[in-house]
Amino acid sequence: MALIFSAMSAEPGEVPGSRTYTQGATMGLGVRWTLHGDGKTPAPGAVVRPDERLSWPRTFGLGAQHVVAMFGASFVSPVLMGLDPNLAIMMSGVATAIFLLATRGQVPSYLGCSLSFVGVAATIRASGGDSAVVTGAVFVVGAVLFLAGLAVQRFGARIIHAAMPPVVTGAVVMLIGFNLAPVTASTYWPQDQWTALLVMLFTGLAVVCLRGFFSRIAIFLGLVFGYVLSWVLDRVLGKIHSPAGGAEAVDHWRLDLSAVGKADWVGLPSFHAPSFQWSAILVALPVVIALIAENAGHVKAVGEMTGRSLDGKLGTAIAADGAASMFSTAVGGPPNTTYSENIGVMAATRVYSTAAYWAAACFALLFGLCPKFGAVVAAIPGGVLGGITVILYGMIGLLGAQIWLNAKVDLRNPLNLVPAAAGIIIGVGGVSLKISDNFELGGIALGTIVVITGYHVLRAFAPAHLKTQEPLLDSGTSAYDKEPPAAGS
Repeated sequence: MALIFSAMSAEPGEVPGSRTYTQGATMGLGVRWTLHGDGKTPAPGAVVRPDERLSWPRTFGLGAQHVVAMFGASFVSPVLMGLDPNLAIMMSGVATAIFLLATRGQVPSYLGCSLSFVGVAATIRASGGDSAVVTGAVFVVGAVLFLAGLAVQRFGARIIHAAMPPVVTGAVVMLIGFNLAPVTASTYWPQDQWTALLVMLFTGLAVVCLRGFFSRIAIFLGLVFGYVLSWVLDRVLGKIHSPAGGAEAVDHWRLDLSAVGKADWVGLPSFHAPSFQWSAILVALPVVIALIAENAGHVKAVGEMTGRSLDGKLGTAIAADGAASMFSTAVGGPPNTTYSENIGVMAATRVYSTAAYWAAACFALLFGLCPKFGAVVAAIPGGVLGGITVILYGMIGLLGAQIWLNAKVDLRNPLNLVPAAAGIIIGVGGVSLKISDNFELGGIALGTIVVITGYHVLRAFAPAHLKTQEPLLDSGTSAYDKEPPAAGS
C-alpha cells in the first residue's frame, strides 16, 4: 500500500519513491491543518483552504453535511446494483480516506458509489452473473483506472485527449446512461406507476426550485418523500397488485419493513470475494472512460473554486479513485468515484478543508456498522426507485451531451457524427455481435468499441480540415503550489 501511495503522489515525470515529501507546518499526508482565522466564521470573501480548518465542532458539522449530501446517490447505487448498502457506505468512508492520503490532502473530495456501473451490473446479472461476478468485473475496471492515472501522471493530461477526445468521451457517457432506460421501464416503474410518477415530479421540483444545500440533496429528499408516500398509501389503500421483483403481478406491500425489525443495531456488513469472468469484464471496461471524464471534470471544478491549478494532480486523483475502487470491490463493495453533490456543498459553503472530508469518512464508517440502517435503505420501494431513476439515468446520459457542449464538439463534422451516432444506437438499443458460440459483444461494450475505434480509424483517413479540435484539458504541467489569487480577484 505504501508503494501505491508513493506512485500516486509522485509528480509528473518523477520516479516514485525517489524523494521524501516534507511540507513543514502544512498537511503532510493530509491529516494536519492550520486554524482558519478564529475558527468560527470565515471573513467576507475569504475561503477555507484545503490545508486549513474551522473549529473541530464546526468541522464535524460540515462532515455530517457532506454525508447527507451524498446519501441519495450513494445508497441508490448499491441498491440498484444488488450490493449491500451498509458495505457501500462503509467503503465510501474508506475510499475517501485513501483518496485524501494519496492526494496528500490537496484535492478535497468525497468518494461514493458510482452510478456509472449500474447499467454494467444490470447487464451482468441479466446474463446470469451474481454479486461476486459484478464486483470482480468492477475490480478490473479499478485496476485499469489506477494504471490510467499513473499514465496521466507520467505523460500529462494531454494523453487523455489523444486517446479519448471529447466526442468519444461524451458519446460513451451518453450510451452508458441511456442504456439504463429499459431497467427503469421494465423493472422499477411497473411496481407502482403512480408512486413513481409522483416521486419523479417531486424530485424534479426539488432539483429546480430548491436553493443552496437543499438542491444538492434533491435525490435524497425524493427518496424520503417516496418512502413516506408508500407508507401512507399502504395504510390507506392496502396492498398493491403489481410485479415485485419478478415478471408476475402479485399482491404486496409497497413498503416492506419486515427485514428492518430483524436487523441488528450494530454489526459488520456482508463481505464477499470477487469472481472474474471475461464476458463480465468486457462489459464493465468501457466505464473507465466515464470515470476518467468524471474525475477530470471534478478536479477542474475544485481547482477553479479553490483558486489553484490542480491539473498536475489529475493523474493522482484518477489513480487514487482506481485504488479506492479496487480496495472496495476486493471485499464485495461497490466501485467509488468523486461526488459532484459534495463539490456543490463546497461551492455553497466556501469551505474546502479536507478536515471536513476526514470527518465525513468517519461518519460513513459508523453508519456502515449499523445493519438496521442498511435494512431501511434496502427497503426502498420499487416504485420510488422508478421515479428517481427516470431522472437519474437521464441525467447520466445527458452529461455526455454536456461534455460535447463544453468542448464545443461540432456534430456537423462527419468525423465526429458517424462514430458517435453508431456507438450510441448500438449501446442504447442493445445491438449485439456474435463472435463465437460462447462469446458475443453487445450493448455498452460494443457501443464503446465502435465509438473509440471508429473515431480513430476514420481520423486516420480523414482530410486535414476535419481534424481540427480544441483540447479537452490543459497539458497538466501547471504547479499546484502556486499562490492562489487574492479573494475576489
